[in-house]
Amino acid sequence: MSAQAVTSINPATGEVLSSFSPLSPAATDAAIEKADARFDSWRHTSMTERSRLMHAAADVLDQHKSEYARTMTLEMGKPLAQAVAEVEKCALVCRHYADHAPQYLADQVIPTEASQSYVRHLPLGPVLAVMPWNYPFWQVFRFAAPSLMAGNVGLLKHASNVWGSAMNIEAVFRQAGFPDGCFQTLLIGSGAVEGVIRDSRVKAVTLTGSGPAGKSVASIAGDEIKPSLLELGGSDAFIVMPSADMDKAVKTAVAARTKNNGQSCIAAKRFFVHADVYDAFTQQFVDQVAALRVGDPLLDTTDIGPLATRAIRDELQAQVDATLKGGAKRLGRLADLPEKGWWFAPQVLADAPAGTPGADEEMFGPVAGLWKVTNLPEAIEKANDSVYGLGSTIFTDVESEMTLAIDSLEAGSTFVNSMVSSDPRLPFGGIKQSGFGRELAADGIRAFVNRKTVSIA
Repeated sequence: MSAQAVTSINPATGEVLSSFSPLSPAATDAAIEKADARFDSWRHTSMTERSRLMHAAADVLDQHKSEYARTMTLEMGKPLAQAVAEVEKCALVCRHYADHAPQYLADQVIPTEASQSYVRHLPLGPVLAVMPWNYPFWQVFRFAAPSLMAGNVGLLKHASNVWGSAMNIEAVFRQAGFPDGCFQTLLIGSGAVEGVIRDSRVKAVTLTGSGPAGKSVASIAGDEIKPSLLELGGSDAFIVMPSADMDKAVKTAVAARTKNNGQSCIAAKRFFVHADVYDAFTQQFVDQVAALRVGDPLLDTTDIGPLATRAIRDELQAQVDATLKGGAKRLGRLADLPEKGWWFAPQVLADAPAGTPGADEEMFGPVAGLWKVTNLPEAIEKANDSVYGLGSTIFTDVESEMTLAIDSLEAGSTFVNSMVSSDPRLPFGGIKQSGFGRELAADGIRAFVNRKTVSIA
C-alpha cells in the first residue's frame, strides 16, 4: 500500500475493506481533456440516442442493484434494504429524464414582433459534481441523469470513504454503452478540487455536502464566474398539530429522523408539537425510537446501522453531551450497541435551550430534538429560527394551518402529512445556508444549460 493510498473502512467493524490510489495531477488533467473532447461530439448526439442510453443505464442499475447496494452498506453503513431502494430510485430518475428531457428542453416560444422568437436550451460542457457519502448513488444520479440528457458530460469527485461506489457508478454508464468520457470518476482528494473548478475546460460545478465545503466551492466558482449549485445541510422542522392523525404522525416522525441512520440533510431533526397532543405524541415517539433495532446493516432485521466514520460518531457525541450539559433532557432508554464499529444509539432530547448544539446545529445522526409549542405561529417562529432552510413538515387536517405553514415556513419545501423526500418529478433544493439552486424536474435539467434567446426578424 502506497503512502498516498486511500482506505475504505467498514464502519460496522472498523476493518479495512479496500484501498485506492488517487489520480496524479497528470491523470486528472487527462480525464478533463477526455471529457472536453467527448463533449464536442456528445452535445450533437440526438435526444433519441441519449434516451436509449439512459434507459440502458436504468437497466444496468436494476440488474446489479444487489451488488451495488452491498458495497454502499459496507462502505458507509446504511441498512441493506435502504441501499437497494436507493439504487432502484436511481433507475427511476434515469428513466424519468430519458422520457421527459425532450419536453423539459423543448424550445420555449415567446411571441414578439419578430417572425420567430424563442429560448433554446444548449449544453455548457463538462460539469464537476462534488458529492457526499450519505447517499452514494442517489446524490450522483440526480445530477448525472439530467446533465447527460442535456448534452453535458460529467466529472465526479466523490467522498473518499465511498470510492468503491464511485467506481461502480462509472461502470454503470460504461456498461450502458455511453461513449468513453461521458462520465468519469476522479479519484482525487478535496485539495485537488479547486484546480478542477478553475480549469477552463470545466464549465460548472454542483456540490452536495457541508456548509464549509459549499462556501469554498461557491467562492471558487464565483471567482471564475462559473455557475454553481449547492445543496447543503439542513435541520428540518416537523410540526404536529392537534388535528393530526397521531399514529401516522409518530410513525412518519420516527422514519423521518432515523432513515439512513439519521444521516440525511432532509431528515426531520427538530420536532415542534402542540401542547394539546404533546404528551401523547412524546410517549409514542420515544417508545418507537427506543424499539429500533441497532446492529449489522447487512441483516434484514436491522433498523439502524453504524455512523459512517469514527469522526462523525465522535462529533455527534460531543454535540449531544454539550446539549445535555446545557439543560436538555434525554427521554427514554438507549439501545445496547456492538463493541466494534462506530455506533450511536437513537435518542430523543427534549427542550434543548438556545445556544446548545441540539437547538442551533445540524445533528447528523439519529438524534431528535423535541419542543412543546402552544400554537402554530409559535411553531413556525421556532422552526424559522435556524440558519438552515431545506425541508419542512406539518401534520394537520386544518386547511388554514396548512396554508399558513406553506406560506410561512422558510424552507425549500413543505410536506403536509408526509415526510420530506426528493422526487424526480419535483424541484429539490433549499434556501438560507441550505444552499441555492434546484435539482430534479425541469429545474434540474436546466440548471446547467445556456438558455439562449433566439430572435429571427
